[in-house]
Amino acid sequence: MRHFKFSDIFIGIVFTLLFISIAVVITINFRPLYYMDINTLNIEAASGMEKAEIIKNYDALIDYCSPFFTGDLNFPTLEASASGLQHFAEVKNIFTSFYFIGALTLIIGVVIIIRKAKNRDFYYLLVSAITAIVLPLLLGAYIAIDFDRAFLLFHQLCFKNDYWIFDPATDPVILMLPEAFFMHCAILIIAIVLLCCAAFIGIFFWKKSHVSIRNRKSKGLKF
Repeated sequence: MRHFKFSDIFIGIVFTLLFISIAVVITINFRPLYYMDINTLNIEAASGMEKAEIIKNYDALIDYCSPFFTGDLNFPTLEASASGLQHFAEVKNIFTSFYFIGALTLIIGVVIIIRKAKNRDFYYLLVSAITAIVLPLLLGAYIAIDFDRAFLLFHQLCFKNDYWIFDPATDPVILMLPEAFFMHCAILIIAIVLLCCAAFIGIFFWKKSHVSIRNRKSKGLKF
């Protein structure tokens, strides 16, 4: 690639992590997706609860998973086992890490954007988009082929125990969290990442046609 620089690998990783973090944080907090799935997936019938009760317990779970929430997880109307609560504590830690990674990569990304803009070097946008687009495409293909296997593999990689295997008798919350809902979350995450990549590609070509982009072979063109 004529305009490729080795620093683009680092930059591509930064923006890939940023896009994924943004997508995860948005998806976690996009509660209308779950509200719609209550009807779409017929969660009322599966859980034996009314919609208002389902929403109340789901909101309590999402509130708890926020890094800004302090205190224990308490479901308004549901019982929860010690292992179930431990699992959600681990989930909260994972979500918190995405907030942290997102904040860190956002700061680094802003610095990169400012430095590159001063040099009129925008090729990193294209390289970063290509780098970031690979993972969601592979993940999307895997989900399309066998979501059940992808779902199992995700839990095996992210958790060191089997607390994520819930017993409805002791953790009835699992009845209102069908696997299909998590598939919809994965699709939304992939869509957001792809949208970010498309934005980078669009900005690159707009800059290329409206701004005098400095050729990377020019002397003095650095990181």
